[in-house]
Amino acid sequence: MTLEWIKPEIILGSVMYAVIGVVIFWVSFVIVDKITPYKLWEELVHHKNVALAIVVGAMCLSIGHIVAAAIHG
Repeated sequence: MTLEWIKPEIILGSVMYAVIGVVIFWVSFVIVDKITPYKLWEELVHHKNVALAIVVGAMCLSIGHIVAAAIHG
């Protein structure tokens, strides 16, 4: 059993891809928030809009899948 995954370049690459994925996810969420006619965070937290929370959750999952597929290749 080899421990190739412990090499610093592999760990650094994984961390870099994770950071890139999180940044892309965050930017895409901000873009979606800007193009909607209302503030998503205010609507979710203050008005407790469950239907919007489900839609935003599905959007987050789909953006996450797209980012993961783009990074994985």
